[in-house]
Amino acid sequence: MKRKRIITFLAAAMLLLSSCASLSSSGVGRTKHYTIENSKIPADFDNYSIAFISDTHYPSLFSEKRLRKLVSHIKEINPNILLLGGDYVTSNDSIDALFSALSATAPDDGIYAVLGNHERSNSHLIAESMKRHGICLLRDSCANIPGKESNIIIAGIEDSFKNAAIESLPGKGYNPDEFMIVLAHTPDYAERTSATAGIVLSGHTHGGQVSLLGLYTPVKNTIYGRRFLRGENRTTNGTTVITTNGIGTSRKKIRFCVPSEIVVITLKSTRQAKPSKLQPPSKEN
Repeated sequence: MKRKRIITFLAAAMLLLSSCASLSSSGVGRTKHYTIENSKIPADFDNYSIAFISDTHYPSLFSEKRLRKLVSHIKEINPNILLLGGDYVTSNDSIDALFSALSATAPDDGIYAVLGNHERSNSHLIAESMKRHGICLLRDSCANIPGKESNIIIAGIEDSFKNAAIESLPGKGYNPDEFMIVLAHTPDYAERTSATAGIVLSGHTHGGQVSLLGLYTPVKNTIYGRRFLRGENRTTNGTTVITTNGIGTSRKKIRFCVPSEIVVITLKSTRQAKPSKLQPPSKEN
């Protein structure tokens, strides 16, 4: 009987450890894939690939070696665009090293970023470094990503803990008929805004950073409990929110059963093609 208990305990421990395992080949625990289908996505953005990372807190547990592997892995993914969700470094000495490395991913449509709550004291240094390395920082503004015939909008919320209205952002501006990707550091913003976006991408929660098999998470960093803690969810008005577990760690240098991750999103257009005009039959002589 005692032997059976030991075997059961070891089996449970192996299952627990396997569920918390990290894949060092990519520099992070996993690559999480999502597919977003929407009739507002233009046909020329069908199969468009977005890589999204947040909360690097470089270096924390995310060492220089892991950063190199992350950059290499993003290059292998070869996304059309890379989006960054804030909370970048643990000290100002690491700012240039981080953005220099990330800029080497060089996606065709560029790199766009927003600030997190950890940038409240060094936002000017972050902004200057991003500019040097060709990264576009969106501070309550929008960017237009042109396609062959149509475009999509990237909106960046500077302080997502406040109620900045998407409708009033400068730049390309909000158009309810266009597909808009909103970068907001905390997922709580998505529930507070009244505008309907195509998708909101957030971080901040770290997925809890520590969890017991996904059933109990002591620290959530969101006022909505488990609702927007991690993964793909919906707001009251139906907007899709994807909250990443992030890359690095904050406060305590530990992750348990909440793997660090790269998020990769594939857009799928469900827009019906306009019917072609039929030519009238030619008259025979």
